[in-house]
Amino acid sequence: MKKEEQFNRLVEDNKERIKRICSYYNSNAHDQEDMFQEILVNIWKSLDSFRGDSSINTWIYRVAINTSLSYTGKAYKKMKMIVPADNYQLNSLLEDESLEAKKLQEQQLENLQKELNLLSVIDKALISLLLEGLSMNEIANVIGITESNVKVKIHRIKAQLKTKLEE
Repeated sequence: MKKEEQFNRLVEDNKERIKRICSYYNSNAHDQEDMFQEILVNIWKSLDSFRGDSSINTWIYRVAINTSLSYTGKAYKKMKMIVPADNYQLNSLLEDESLEAKKLQEQQLENLQKELNLLSVIDKALISLLLEGLSMNEIANVIGITESNVKVKIHRIKAQLKTKLEE
């Protein structure tokens, strides 16, 4: 398969994922589009060097996360993580199935959003990949740390979030 065909197929298969990653790291639609384009450029440039050590989807997540972090530059420490209210994976962070009251849910989401933005850059990246539904092994491959380290970090982040949200 030609590089151009492979690239077009990869973009088509992963377009929505990449856009979600962009939306996690930037609330401005214009900046999201610029970030999306930069990710595509980086995928194109790096496609020939993909060795197949991980799945192509994991590799694309890695390119998207690294590009997002680079795109935000020195402002990455203050980078806001934007999680849409309809993200079905949020319950995986809260692990609380009793959120039936709409007002309570909205307040909890607002508090969660605030706490997520206090996380370190690596923790934000871990959470964004968890929200994308990646397995611990896939997250480890994207971030470049061991799977057990990912599990520990995510467990600590969840515990920290739970503690903060219960206050």
